[in-house]
Amino acid sequence: MALSPHISRLERRLRDGIEALALDLPEAAVPQLLAYLAELEQWNAAYNLTAIRDPQQMVTRHLLDSLAVLPYIQGDRIIDVGAGAGLPGLVLAIARPGLQVTTLDSNGKKTRFMRHAVRSMGLANASVAEARAEAFEPDEPFDQVLSRAFASLADFVTGTRELLAPGGQWVAMKGKLESAELSALPPGCRIDATHRLRVPGLSEDRHAVILTAT
Repeated sequence: MALSPHISRLERRLRDGIEALALDLPEAAVPQLLAYLAELEQWNAAYNLTAIRDPQQMVTRHLLDSLAVLPYIQGDRIIDVGAGAGLPGLVLAIARPGLQVTTLDSNGKKTRFMRHAVRSMGLANASVAEARAEAFEPDEPFDQVLSRAFASLADFVTGTRELLAPGGQWVAMKGKLESAELSALPPGCRIDATHRLRVPGLSEDRHAVILTAT
């Protein structure tokens, strides 16, 4: 599809943000990310996939926010639970072509958009599943189970425990960290690390919480 008139400013904002994050991405990543953004902008008009309408803010709050967690992605297979429009899962699949990414959401219009985006961009390393996390039965468990503002840490861990491979990690992208939430984890897991994510152009608190099974 044709890219919007905003494209030159969007590309500048995206490239500056990637540089600020000190990420080394494949040459094809920037045009693919902008193509994904153009599809999201178009579909959003009809399907209300995200409350953010301004493309410049989409670069910051969706693309760069998703890319900020890339340094903490490990293993060969990850699943993004409650992926919505594919954030961060499809962004990570574009940024790291060797990574096998599954995006999971129970909302039909969001999974339809993600499947369209995967097809239109030829993302061979991404697959989309429509199901609730507790009901999803993958062929094999994942090295990391990821979420972006999906649920409380306790609900996230409890609802996705069966998706995690032995020795794997949960990665929860959160805003401001609340001590009550951090201390309310269910038995059988622990917090290994919390990382402050500095998203270029965003002054709000963003964190990645890394958890493992005990």
